[in-house]
Amino acid sequence: MKELKLANKSVLITGADSGIGKAVALLLAKEGADVAIIYHEDDEDAEKVKTEIESLGRKCRIFSGDINDYEFCEETVRKLISEWGKINILINNAGTQFPAERIQDLEEKNIRKTFDTNIIGMILLSKVVFPHLKEGDGIINTTSAVAYQGHPELLDYAATKGAIVSFTRSLALQAKPKGIRVNAVAPGPVATPLTKETFDEKEEDPRKPPLERNATPKEVAESFLFLASEGAAQITGQVLHPNGGLIVNG
Repeated sequence: MKELKLANKSVLITGADSGIGKAVALLLAKEGADVAIIYHEDDEDAEKVKTEIESLGRKCRIFSGDINDYEFCEETVRKLISEWGKINILINNAGTQFPAERIQDLEEKNIRKTFDTNIIGMILLSKVVFPHLKEGDGIINTTSAVAYQGHPELLDYAATKGAIVSFTRSLALQAKPKGIRVNAVAPGPVATPLTKETFDEKEEDPRKPPLERNATPKEVAESFLFLASEGAAQITGQVLHPNGGLIVNG
């Protein structure tokens, strides 16, 4: 019988009602983890993910709310600790983007929402979860290849993803004496509902070789599984790059 990589582990993941987050949640559940999901507002998709996780024989809790609301973060973590007794892995995956061809076209409300969703909420939730993590536990953040390469239409988004890299490295230094690992994953182009909505992307040809097309969420999810598992026991403060061969520094 296959040995599960995350047996008896408890995972909390944000933005897991679709895309990369959903793929990560399902993969970690297949490897034995109970998974709690924070999502913003798509109740139907979140319920579907919950049903899929429970069909694998794992526990699942879903929480609808805004991670920029500190009280929501505190209440969600309190409920989860009360019910499950622990959080072993926090995956900060929630994100948003608003493309603009010129800096003059950036709207203040969208800039603030991008920073709130992508980095400020991440820091708030990490602050609340961190005291509950123990030696061997970990945090995994979703950054992006644009943190290293930039993007002409995603100025504020790219800035938040760069901030996530710095936050990951800094928290890893603070967490190291406690035996808690903090890492990140920086996907390149990925075919997700968010990218299709914002850039009107066409469906990928699945017959193309993996390195000649956008990644699928399932392909990217494997990097999260590795970082969550004992196989990454010596890895902290690092970023994995499932990006199809883009050359980046860091």
